[in-house]
Amino acid sequence: MTLFFATLITAGILLVLGTLFLVSNSAIKSMFKAFPRSQAASVIFFGGGAAWFLYNVANMSTADVIGFSTPTPFVYIFGVLAVAAFFYLPEFLAVRGLSVLILVGSWPLLMSAYQLYELPQRLFMVSAIYVAISAALYLAVSPFRLRDFFEWIYRTPGRARALGGALAVYGLVLAGVAFTY
Repeated sequence: MTLFFATLITAGILLVLGTLFLVSNSAIKSMFKAFPRSQAASVIFFGGGAAWFLYNVANMSTADVIGFSTPTPFVYIFGVLAVAAFFYLPEFLAVRGLSVLILVGSWPLLMSAYQLYELPQRLFMVSAIYVAISAALYLAVSPFRLRDFFEWIYRTPGRARALGGALAVYGLVLAGVAFTY
């Protein structure tokens, strides 16, 4: 993936998320509030994150495999654990799945900017990715905090719009930065 496309992808995600918070009608508000415990979101986000992770594990090199000659046993072990999570850990599984997607998805985005020191504007994208990684690690440990965050942000109408505006403006800045490479 090129740095241009990685920056545009990050900008697009920020613009969509910012727009959702800016619009903030009752349907969007209820969608955000229902997200942490949603079964459909759990299947989509955790299932997608597990599938992407299993794909990465299946394509590990033999140097990364410890104790086995192929990564196949690891794929089976992690696949069983992912399926078991739906039955034994259903609480806030959508939040954990979102965290997994952020963590797994950040790798190709960050690798597009790797060792491009002559382009200091890449740090706009990289900084946003590192903030997302930090939030994903925090939410993976304490997923109920996302529910609390949505309750807090929608308690006062101006908070959601301020966050949405900030995300949308940063997305627009990133979209502009993408064309400077």
